[in-house]
Amino acid sequence: MSNRRNIHRTHAGRLLAMGGILAAIVALMPTAMAAETPSSAETIIVEGNRRVEAEAIRSHFHATPGGGYDEAARDAALKSLIATSLFETVSINRTAGKLIVRVTEAPVLVRVAFEGNKKVKDADLAAAIGSKPRGTLQRATVQSDANRIVEFYRRVGRDEVSVKPEIIDRGNGSVDLVYAISEGTKTPVRKVEFTGNRAFGSRQLNAVIKTSAHTMLSFLTGGDAYDPDRVSQDRELLRTYYRGKGYADVSITSARAEYDPAQKGFTVTFAIDEGPLYRFGNADVVCNIPGVDPGRLSRLTLIRSGAKFDGNALDKTTEQLTIELSKLGYPFAHATPRITRDRTEQRIDISFVIDQGPRIYVERIEIRGNSRTRDYVIRREFDFGEGDPYNKTLIDRAERRLKNLNYFKTVKITSRPGSSPDRVVLDVETVDQPTGDINYSGGYGTTVGWMGEVKVSERNFYGTGYDLRASATFGQYARSINLSASEPYFLGTRVAAGIELFGRQSDPTNYQSYGSATYGASLLFGTPLSEQLGVQWRYSLYNQNITLSPSSSGLTASLPIQQAAAAGASWVSQAGTTTTFSTLDNNKSPTSGIRSQLSQDIAGLGGDVRFLRTTGDTRYYRQLNSDVVAMVRGQGGYITGWGGQQAPLMNTFFGGPTMVRGFAPYGFGPRDLTAGSTRDNLGGSMCFATTAELQSSIPGIPDEYGLKASAFVDAGSVFGYRGPTSFAGQSLQVADKNIVRSSVGVGLTWASPFGALTVDYAVPLSKAAYDVVQPLRFSAGGF
Repeated sequence: MSNRRNIHRTHAGRLLAMGGILAAIVALMPTAMAAETPSSAETIIVEGNRRVEAEAIRSHFHATPGGGYDEAARDAALKSLIATSLFETVSINRTAGKLIVRVTEAPVLVRVAFEGNKKVKDADLAAAIGSKPRGTLQRATVQSDANRIVEFYRRVGRDEVSVKPEIIDRGNGSVDLVYAISEGTKTPVRKVEFTGNRAFGSRQLNAVIKTSAHTMLSFLTGGDAYDPDRVSQDRELLRTYYRGKGYADVSITSARAEYDPAQKGFTVTFAIDEGPLYRFGNADVVCNIPGVDPGRLSRLTLIRSGAKFDGNALDKTTEQLTIELSKLGYPFAHATPRITRDRTEQRIDISFVIDQGPRIYVERIEIRGNSRTRDYVIRREFDFGEGDPYNKTLIDRAERRLKNLNYFKTVKITSRPGSSPDRVVLDVETVDQPTGDINYSGGYGTTVGWMGEVKVSERNFYGTGYDLRASATFGQYARSINLSASEPYFLGTRVAAGIELFGRQSDPTNYQSYGSATYGASLLFGTPLSEQLGVQWRYSLYNQNITLSPSSSGLTASLPIQQAAAAGASWVSQAGTTTTFSTLDNNKSPTSGIRSQLSQDIAGLGGDVRFLRTTGDTRYYRQLNSDVVAMVRGQGGYITGWGGQQAPLMNTFFGGPTMVRGFAPYGFGPRDLTAGSTRDNLGGSMCFATTAELQSSIPGIPDEYGLKASAFVDAGSVFGYRGPTSFAGQSLQVADKNIVRSSVGVGLTWASPFGALTVDYAVPLSKAAYDVVQPLRFSAGGF
């Protein structure tokens, strides 16, 4: 924190402070040389100047053809001198055929400092104001800066702030400028209300917007600070959400913020006019460009007759048509959706009209406001560059991409005329926001025991777009460390690349008699194939090992466990892909859509082990009413060795609560029942599981607490033991029946700032006699 007592000025510091002024004076000298010499009848006399040369001041006067200076010339010179910001006062008087120019030079700012600011950093305030060190002191700018500081604090939820500028004279025409700040108390959002919403409840709409009401844990999330820009974004988020759910005529008529002195906070109210629910009717493509086949373009539309109106599908179809037309050699063509409403039938017919647009080119792309993010990080989100055809659809797409980066508080792209009628200039206005996080969390899980975790991340490292993350956990039964870095545009392409270093250790627990250790690295490459479909390629090299500890019970570890431990550590060289398809409306708290993943891995490209592994996981969400969401899930997997090898025990499937709740970790699947053994789960080569679940908010509990209840039915199985059946002359008895395990239960989830906290209680309906059940499951923290 800056302190006035620390502001000192040495002789060398004075010379540095004068540097900016001297540079401005030198820049004026050539103009002074070229200025017209006043006539002998009217000489310009300069008084009061100390740093600025008289000739530099005279250069602002331009004589008339007769050699004199009329009223217009004097007025122009006066305005020009004031505009330099080098003078506090300027006056011009005519006396006895002479022009007397009297100036008072503005003091030089040696330092600009802040006092009293504890909640906002000096660097953030310095970026917000116009007064800068080595510049000149301008009274009007100082007052404007004080207002900017007040506005900055209001945007972080502090409306009671006061700012008092103080000017400290350092002699010889130099001063220090200190802004004394009284931050006041925080002014949070106390309440978020919605009016006019019939289709969706307040809980659901609160999940859409970024503004949230104050709670006792808001200091961890920050969403309760009143910010007019955030409220404006929330209006657009609500409109987009409604348009994606069938409400084409929705309007967010107002977003009011009212301060309540009694509550010492704001009440933010969104007024919504939903309009009727529409469904899609007919959709066609009308092409007014000769030689283009409308039938080919029709196959690109995402509109399905009878489905709910979806504004997102409309926008994506417009984009796809525009991109396809550009590929066909029509870069100026654009698609315009023309909507025909049938309010009686509540149906919307869509015609995408293809027209050849005017031949306009992008002259320049000018980027402003990005105090941290590099220009090239912003430019790479555009599908075009300077000199390319102007296309409004692609500009809208670029703006949406920039917003989705989550690097900026606000993004707005506007256009203005260029140097000729067929040229436009794009202005990209951005405001950077913090992109770094540090989180401390802890908790307890029935699987992992007590555990603490530290996470540090920066998703826009030094404004380059690099994503760096580090995490470390230490627990009762497990420890781990993870370091990762990723680049979303590897080698300038739309391929995301990343590297990950990891290490994990686990100790024996009540559910397994052995420990394990794994450490290694992964290389990852991801490519988006469309807005909904993406593929990730990866290569991993890691070392894995099973460790045995003396059993306090006197039992002997199962023979396959002994064999795996005796074999020692092994290196796994593994390559694989994951294909992801998602239409979820919200990745954090989905209410509709589908998300499906298919992963395939092959190990044996080097290393010590060889296996093929395939897993799949699909979830489907559907909203039943404003508070209840139904979810259906299916998952499965298969692993097999190749090249004469068996799949390692550590890479097989183990049945537990992640498949069927109500069962303990390693609770079901092939198990060693040999007398005198620890009866370990030995893992299976095949697995499947299904889930049907209802998720609902809890009546009477405010939305901001993030509590959600669920009721579920799970079913699944793990089977297909492929490991050894004897070791050192001893045989073992393995129970490996494909018995479907099932359970029914209820759960409670709290979306806490530390991570999701979940409590499940499930009662098994069907199981094998040797399975291990655990009706109550509790997990918390970021693991």
